[in-house]
This record gives sequence, structure tokens and C-alpha cells, in this order.
Amino acid sequence: MKYSKWLGILSAVLLIGSCFIPWTWYPDLQKDFSGFFTHNNNYGKPGKVFLFLVIFAVSFFLIPRLWATRWNLFICALILAYAVKCFILFSSCYGGICPEKKIGIWLMLGSSALMMLMAVFPDFKLKNEEREGIIDNY
Repeated sequence: MKYSKWLGILSAVLLIGSCFIPWTWYPDLQKDFSGFFTHNNNYGKPGKVFLFLVIFAVSFFLIPRLWATRWNLFICALILAYAVKCFILFSSCYGGICPEKKIGIWLMLGSSALMMLMAVFPDFKLKNEEREGIIDNY
């Protein structure tokens, strides 16, 4: 894809931005939870993990090397897996009380899926020497 690098970086910024807005509303506590706030830190702070991984993903989006695209695929897969885990953790019911899902949790899940999609389809051109080296290895 022609703009996969820039769409990947934009979705990484959106992922970090979604950590600052409310993810879920817990009616029994009367509180909003976000990526950086949970009641008594029960669910941790997944925003810090996302921030750490996004720094690597953005740098790998910017490096035009084959090894960087492979590492970016791995990092984006970690981000997507952690986003699914956070979505299940934050939106699951407990004791008959179901939290209300807010826009932040949907942005977090969607932007991490978009990052993964942009890592799967990079805009990468192989030089002739690299192409021959890859074919010779098989």
C-alpha cells in the first residue's frame, strides 16, 4: 500500500490518544476508566505498555529496511494482542454489573488493528540484490 507507513504512524498516534480518553464507565464505582486510570490500579495502566510498544512501532515504520518491517510486524502483533486482552478485561461483566463501553476502548481496538494491517501490507521495494539473496536462500 502506498501510504501504509503514514497510516501506521497516524494510527499509532491515535492509539496513544485513545489511552487518555475514557474507555469504560463503571456504574457501581461511578468512575470512568481509561488507559492511564483505574480504580485502585486494579487493571493496571495499559497506556504505559502501549506507549512503550508504539515508540518501537513508529521507529520501525520509519526505517526502510527489510529487518525493520519484520520487527514491526512482530511489535504490531504484540500491540494487537494486548489491545484485545485490554478490551476483554475492561469490558467484561463482574458480579452482575456490566461496564458501559465508551468511545476510547473502540478507538484503542480499531487503531491497533489498523496498525497491524499497515504492518502486514508495507510499502516496501526490494532492490535486485536483495531479491536475488532472498530467492537464493530458498
